[in-house]
Amino acid sequence: MDAVDQLRVEEPLAPSTLSALEERARARPEEFGRAALIVCESLVRIYQSEGIEVQALQGLDLLVEAGEMVAVVGASGSGKSTLLSVLSGLDVPTAGRVRVGPWDLMAMNARDRVRYRRTMVGFVWQQTARNLVPYLTAAENVALPMALAGRPRKQRAADAAGLLDVLGVGYCAGRRPAQMSGGEQQRVAIATALANAPQVLLADEPTGELDTATSADVLEALRAVNRDLGTTVVVVTHDPGVSEHVQRTVAIRDGRTSSEVLRRTATRDDGTEHVVAEEFAVLDRAGRVQLPREYRETLDLVGRVRLALEQSHVEVHPDRSAEEGDR
Repeated sequence: MDAVDQLRVEEPLAPSTLSALEERARARPEEFGRAALIVCESLVRIYQSEGIEVQALQGLDLLVEAGEMVAVVGASGSGKSTLLSVLSGLDVPTAGRVRVGPWDLMAMNARDRVRYRRTMVGFVWQQTARNLVPYLTAAENVALPMALAGRPRKQRAADAAGLLDVLGVGYCAGRRPAQMSGGEQQRVAIATALANAPQVLLADEPTGELDTATSADVLEALRAVNRDLGTTVVVVTHDPGVSEHVQRTVAIRDGRTSSEVLRRTATRDDGTEHVVAEEFAVLDRAGRVQLPREYRETLDLVGRVRLALEQSHVEVHPDRSAEEGDR
């Protein structure tokens, strides 16, 4: 767990100290995620299906900085696809706060949502058939969002060709989707999603229908988009292998962020470089932490637990009071 600041009170507080604490308490806290590009705070999404209430998101917190490439992983039903639907503007959350750039997704009307999806975010579906118009060529598919945005014809042709080249499928410009492989279709789909230069690219299981080698090509294409164009990329997947291609992985469990893995490049004593991965638990805005299952099972952490505040950390202990009472 993250280190926490501790204030030990051995004697009555001096008046100056008490005044400082009162002033700090009155001060308005800095807005959560003020400098981040994507901000989700206590995000809730509840569905009603045949009289049954389904809580897809249960107070999720998430920050994504501009220029990041983030993988959001989780089992089926964890809430990751719902999160992507909210960020894409296709779904409206039940409660909480969600902002992407200057857009408050809780306050947008139908017209705002169209503008938001056209200019701020690009989206890539898992199913290749949903990404491309089957009777248009690759170049025409990429140019279509530009035409809807009112871009001149000559500029559309040049920009579409440039995007296809960036994604490594310039040779597919004159081909229709049925004439392309699955990997080529997904890379053309990425180019189409980038047609109007969105700040954020959202990808929902982009490698779900591809083999391992083709998946690696598509993920490398996403990395190139992030690296060369500066586009912020958020990939949702259930495949843990995808996380190896990004610097930051956010795990969702039961509708909340549960852990993050950060990757950095370190140098060995012999001068060679290697990737170091560190896993962190996530402390959300309500002070909740999800402990890994293996930790709970090893220490039999069930129901009530005891917390101990130490100088630089917090300890979690199983509650043995019931066992002691039986003796």
